[in-house]
Amino acid sequence: MQLNDCHAYLNSHPELFWEEGGVIRHEECGGLSRILTIVEQERKLNKNCLFLDNGDTLHGTFPVIQSKGELIVPILNKLTLEAMTMHWEFFYGPERTKELTNQLNYPALACNIYDQKTNQLIYEPYLIKNYPGVSVGIIGLASNIVDKTMPASFSEGIYFTSGEKELPVLIKELRSKKVDLILLLSHVGFPQEMQLIKENPDLDICFSGHTHHRLQKPVISGKTIVIQSGCHGSFLGRLRLKIKNGKIISHEHELIKVSAEIMPDQELQAMIDSALEPFSELDQIVGQTKTDLNRNEMLSTTMDDFMLKAATDATGIAIAFSNGWRYGAPIPAGPITMGALTNIVPMNPPVSKVTLSGQEIWDMLEENLERTFSADPFAQMGGYLKRARGITVTFKIENPKDTRIQEIFVGSEPIELDRSYEAAFVTDQGVGPEYGTNRQQTEVRVFDAMLDLLAKGPYDGLEQPETFILI
Repeated sequence: MQLNDCHAYLNSHPELFWEEGGVIRHEECGGLSRILTIVEQERKLNKNCLFLDNGDTLHGTFPVIQSKGELIVPILNKLTLEAMTMHWEFFYGPERTKELTNQLNYPALACNIYDQKTNQLIYEPYLIKNYPGVSVGIIGLASNIVDKTMPASFSEGIYFTSGEKELPVLIKELRSKKVDLILLLSHVGFPQEMQLIKENPDLDICFSGHTHHRLQKPVISGKTIVIQSGCHGSFLGRLRLKIKNGKIISHEHELIKVSAEIMPDQELQAMIDSALEPFSELDQIVGQTKTDLNRNEMLSTTMDDFMLKAATDATGIAIAFSNGWRYGAPIPAGPITMGALTNIVPMNPPVSKVTLSGQEIWDMLEENLERTFSADPFAQMGGYLKRARGITVTFKIENPKDTRIQEIFVGSEPIELDRSYEAAFVTDQGVGPEYGTNRQQTEVRVFDAMLDLLAKGPYDGLEQPETFILI
């Protein structure tokens, strides 16, 4: 059983589904108490059930972040998980992350996180689970971008590798211990994992994470079976294996929708309700949207358009940038609760501003295009494409690095490379610290900026033209 990219969504929430013709449909999905029900039902059918978590679990919703991760730990300890790996867990800093994972009743695994001073691993690289007639080695591979594209506080005193050097050594070590099956529990992303499997064909199974793919059926590469199961706890992956003489002879897979019809585990739901009781104000309706707000698209999204509209209104600056985050459950047209609003950017960072030259804007966006669409999987180090407002970019996705952008317009005018432009941004992932001058935080935080925008009336989303245009 696989859970990946839950992003600390404790309860059910709207989930987006695409219908024929690009029509969007929303359905209530998820909830950790329903996930426990599904897993317990599977364990009744199959005592040899292994339940793993690909990470992005201890961060992503406002209550969990406010508690510095503490709130979710006892809840996770009831889920009957047996191992996890990590990514956004490092939002709290490596020391706090270690404190949190040490409180879990299952191990956090990572073969690619090292202490900068000692060059020693700071987490166990693998776990061996023994079942009647078969042993399984589980190698953990954490996200390798934490020290490359995320704030420096996430990786203070530690560094991350891609796992390319570690995996062959660990696979050989596990085979020497007579392990029958080797499972890679990874959070580096589907393209990267497919490359690693190509380089390490002796892997039997890969539980893929990070990229939020809903794989309706496994991807088979050589003998390796690869699954990934959406995000926000809206889905679980179930992979049933028939094994003979330590070898997989057949498999069955299902991407299980965690639907609202599934009966929640009452004990766990009571624990969740109690943990969230101090946050009852999150149920308050704070505004209306006439358009669906979501983060489910590559080039631009209505949710980030809304957030950047709030940032430009708050600063009076026409240009704005933010990261292409994948996490954040959709908000259907209609009332917006404070909880849904806070989960857009649950860290509640300040709206910042910076002076950028036209050349810096061009270079920053070329860098982001490479990190999103590079032909080299390990050069892909972002989420979706960077979000922007006040500019229009035409680009060719097939072009090599530094040659994708064809034109940039600021408003209706072509960008001037030697001119200075003011820009608002949200977090260093929006505009990296290597870009710009006169960098400063405003006194307005993102929550307040979005609340101020909603106070003007229902949000219609009509002002924002396309930002990135693929030609």
